[in-house]
Amino acid sequence: MPDGRFEFKPHPTSRSLGQLAEHLTEMPLWATTALTQSSLEATTQRPADYKPPATRAQVLALFDGCHKTARAALVNKTDSEFAAPWTLKNAGKEVFTMPKSSVMRNFVLNHIIHHRGQFVVYLRMLGVPVPSIYGPSGDEQM
Repeated sequence: MPDGRFEFKPHPTSRSLGQLAEHLTEMPLWATTALTQSSLEATTQRPADYKPPATRAQVLALFDGCHKTARAALVNKTDSEFAAPWTLKNAGKEVFTMPKSSVMRNFVLNHIIHHRGQFVVYLRMLGVPVPSIYGPSGDEQM
């Protein structure tokens, strides 16, 4: 992720590169929330003094912290804890309820995979070599 390109958008309705990176970086916290709480209110706002990461180093530091927190929440979870229901709410109304194991797969991991794909397209459009994901990319030698 190149510094100085955080405002790049492939289309006016798209998130910026910085917004997408921040979103991906914070997704491990969704795992923490799913594993430690019974629900999430989607309309929760950030604190007024929140400042989004503005450099690649800040994005990486934020990711490291979110990942560490999520991993700690995941360790030693039991099958019964994963079977417990979890609910996403929007403005107090239930969007869905499903077992925490399904939340981890569908709401957390699949969402990360989706946005990682978007992020790779952004990098390609910026001329940044794309790293290996499921094998060598077009920018790597076999």
